Amino acid sequence: MGDDGSVRAGLSSHHDGSALYVPEQAPRLGETVAVFLRGPADVRRVYVRSTPDGEPRFAEAAVERRDPNGDVWWRGEIEVRNPVTSYRFLLDGSGGRRWLTALGEIAHDVPDDTDFRLVAYDPPPEWARDAVVYQIFPDRFARSAAAAERTPPHWAIPCEWDTPVVGSGPETSSQLYGGDLDGIASRLDHLDRLGVNTVYLTPIFPARSNHRYDAASFDHVDPLLGGDAALARLADAVHRRGWRLLGDITSNHTGDAHPWFTSAVSDPASPERELFYFDEDGAYESWCGVTSLPKLDWGSAELRRRFADGPDSVLARWLRAPYGLDGWRVDVANMTGRRGADAYTHDVARLLRRAVTTARPDGLILAEHGHDYTRDLDADGWHGTMNYPGFTDPVWSWLLAEGVRLPNFLGVPGGVRRRDGLDVLATMRAFASRVSWRSFTHSWQLLSSHDSARIRSVVGDASRHEVAAGLVCTLPGTPMIFAGDELGLRGENGEASRTPMPWDRPQSWDGATFARYQQLIALRRAEPALRDGGLRWVHAEADTLVFLREAASGSVLVLARRAPGTPVRLVGLPGGDNVYGGAPALSPDAEGAITLPGDGPTFQAWHLP
Repeated sequence: MGDDGSVRAGLSSHHDGSALYVPEQAPRLGETVAVFLRGPADVRRVYVRSTPDGEPRFAEAAVERRDPNGDVWWRGEIEVRNPVTSYRFLLDGSGGRRWLTALGEIAHDVPDDTDFRLVAYDPPPEWARDAVVYQIFPDRFARSAAAAERTPPHWAIPCEWDTPVVGSGPETSSQLYGGDLDGIASRLDHLDRLGVNTVYLTPIFPARSNHRYDAASFDHVDPLLGGDAALARLADAVHRRGWRLLGDITSNHTGDAHPWFTSAVSDPASPERELFYFDEDGAYESWCGVTSLPKLDWGSAELRRRFADGPDSVLARWLRAPYGLDGWRVDVANMTGRRGADAYTHDVARLLRRAVTTARPDGLILAEHGHDYTRDLDADGWHGTMNYPGFTDPVWSWLLAEGVRLPNFLGVPGGVRRRDGLDVLATMRAFASRVSWRSFTHSWQLLSSHDSARIRSVVGDASRHEVAAGLVCTLPGTPMIFAGDELGLRGENGEASRTPMPWDRPQSWDGATFARYQQLIALRRAEPALRDGGLRWVHAEADTLVFLREAASGSVLVLARRAPGTPVRLVGLPGGDNVYGGAPALSPDAEGAITLPGDGPTFQAWHLP
């Protein structure tokens, strides 16, 4: 920071995995690829250190060009020797020698876990880069006229659409509102107005609960949702708009009404017995001790065959016409294949990815993971994850309203803690630095889901909700919006958040919040830097975060404030026009500094040439 309080935007050296710094985004084994580093003028020499076959190798980089603001671009080369090739930079300058890893500049030696990564496995589908995902909990989104003709099952508590949701207790999984797939198809215009282009459905298979994570079959769609034909109709309606449709599969467990399990229980000699974990006395392993969710044993070759082998396997058949799902979100992926000494998780991830991409080369497979996912990515398995710990949790903790007490849905005792911007940034960087740029940018960034409180209940008001939505739409990664967040719906836990959409009560909608989501999604579509540009953090303090999304076509400067504060002066950046938030255009003053406004809460973005 300068004597006048200004921050120089280019003071630290920078590299990330975006095309600006790694032009070859899909490297192949055996290739030699160029990598670029941007550094201040005091850096005299740069070396690229990679570890081919586990042995460190240093190669000196050369100056490529110098920017008018004094930044110097260095070019190095790396052999893609291994499927995941790690590398870092050694900088020699006036301040001595220091490393640059994905965590930033470091003066002391550190392990390799935050090194940058080149991944030579096949990349995720190209469409995923531009996706904006809309999550739908089918029972609570919309119901068609046919829903009234269906007989509720014995386990259900039938509810009118405006019946209050029970937020806790034994009735939570039994309240049935009758939402169905034709109801979803009838409301796609709402999604179109919002601007999303990918629909993600929580489970649609028969079950004995409203959430359907206790699958009673993988062979057909729940008749309560309209059956197989309704899925085909919905898929056709979604695809005719040029959108994508994703399903939700439980690979860790089935429900106890699933024929695989009922056969295994009734006949110890059945071929289904090996699909689950049974003790000699007949007791069985289940998800977190919930006996209605028996755990699958991925050591079973027969389970692997049924799930992933051939066009009629569980995963593949729903990716084919007439259903044509574009991929799967995998429930409880972090526990799949893990049980005591059994450690099949990476094998299963590779197997399921291969099943998806064999059925359709442009298929996506994404993992649910509730804590440290960094060991489970970049291994030819999941394309990405739901980034709860590296995005949702830090954003919640930064924008948490004063006096609000919420349980931490990740299970941390003491509930959601309030943190300042420096801690939030440290958390985000800690997770992002331990996976490849590819995995990071193809992971879902979300503010709420069917498993968590809603963002409006976390932040308390529309202004902070806008800041949160702005971060979802401008930071790297795939935005995921839980249906109803765009209307300002509330819920203090996952069950209470599964609120039926208030179609018949438009007066209850927060129209201003809906408009902000529209504008932010449109901004993401309009600015290439927000979809595939790099990320350079410029400034952080307790109530303020400032970052740049950079691409060859131009950059976007973002200011997020949770409260009013001192205006931020930045040196080394050009001026630019405001593209979101309504603040004045930025123009350098006589000292070459631009000043970001100090009002708050606010979310602002400027396009920089």
